[in-house]
Amino acid sequence: MKKLLQINSVINSGSTGRIVEEIGKTAIRAGWDSYIAYGRNERPSDSKTIKIGNACDIRIHGLQTRLFDKHGLGSKESTNNLLIQIETIKPDIIHLHNIHGYYINYEILFRYLNKTSVPVVWTLHDCWSITGHCSHFTFVDCQKWKNKCYSCPQVNEYPASLLIDRSEKNFKLKKELFTSLSNLTLVPVSSWLGDIIEKSFMKNYPVKIINNGINIEVFKPVNRQTIESKFPLEEKIILLGVASIWSNKKGFSDFIELSRILDEDRYQIVLIGLTKKQIKQLPKHIIGIERTESIQELAELYSISDIYLNPTYEDTFPTTNLEALACGTPVITYNTGGSPEALDDSTGIVINKGDINGLIKAINEIESKGKEFYSTACVNRANRLYRKNDRFNEYIELYEKLL
Repeated sequence: MKKLLQINSVINSGSTGRIVEEIGKTAIRAGWDSYIAYGRNERPSDSKTIKIGNACDIRIHGLQTRLFDKHGLGSKESTNNLLIQIETIKPDIIHLHNIHGYYINYEILFRYLNKTSVPVVWTLHDCWSITGHCSHFTFVDCQKWKNKCYSCPQVNEYPASLLIDRSEKNFKLKKELFTSLSNLTLVPVSSWLGDIIEKSFMKNYPVKIINNGINIEVFKPVNRQTIESKFPLEEKIILLGVASIWSNKKGFSDFIELSRILDEDRYQIVLIGLTKKQIKQLPKHIIGIERTESIQELAELYSISDIYLNPTYEDTFPTTNLEALACGTPVITYNTGGSPEALDDSTGIVINKGDINGLIKAINEIESKGKEFYSTACVNRANRLYRKNDRFNEYIELYEKLL
């Protein structure tokens, strides 16, 4: 039996964790033995799981990042222990996802991968692999990653360093390590990210774009009357926002500004994924909900909403857009990264970043036509292009081709 080993920061949690889990399930159905190594957020899985390190390791790794900008260079013992398990498993394919997140040492990992003949697939969910520090750079319109990072304008952003800017050294080390493999295939999750990779130091590797997939058996329209007893929202136009971590880069401040302009008797903004502190700071006419691991509850909230708003300032290919479409909810998003790729004229509206007036105009346009005008097209597009079985089978086909 062929063996697949995936490595990611989380398992069956958040967008990347659910993607990793679904790829594992798809591999199992195809007759593979599936293993997932992860750093945090232990969750049930159909795959055999390997926990990398422990909470203490993550804290120490985080401290090294905060003080010395050495993110991805801690967790040495944890990574060496993982390599011992990899040698025991003897996987036929090693599939990397997010190898940032305070849990693994990428230098040790890549020096090991350089010595093995096992094909390596790397799904790129963001831009961290090609920069000296940040995971996204469009918010500050930084172009240094094309040639050499230095004096990082986002050194205090994730993975934040408070004392030292090591971006130039990090860039050189990443370039050395990430271009050292002869058996690596890159999988950007959007065409936008694919174009970015072609301009980076990883441009010479084979690239196959595979969009994210979602579970359309769960993310589907749910009868509004069924949900309203669980989420007793008033008879208003419901504008939904969802993020795993809310910040101004995800449009948090834009939602606050929007709430001050819109008629609160007519519109209700609902934000999911907030911290307790953020919820306490919300204006009274915004409903804040903490992060939920229940995809069923998330699907219900998408279904009850009239419009899904994604005013993100940097993103690669947000899964939330796909989930909203599958639930029959039209999407409004900023023209940033790969976010517009999920939409066409029949399923939503794309506007310029930070254009609050454009956001209001788009809301009015969708409201004037009604959600029902868009719903069928939204569901059809999600079912046609983003069905998880179709998208994740592309990975199995890629594995087989590499073998």
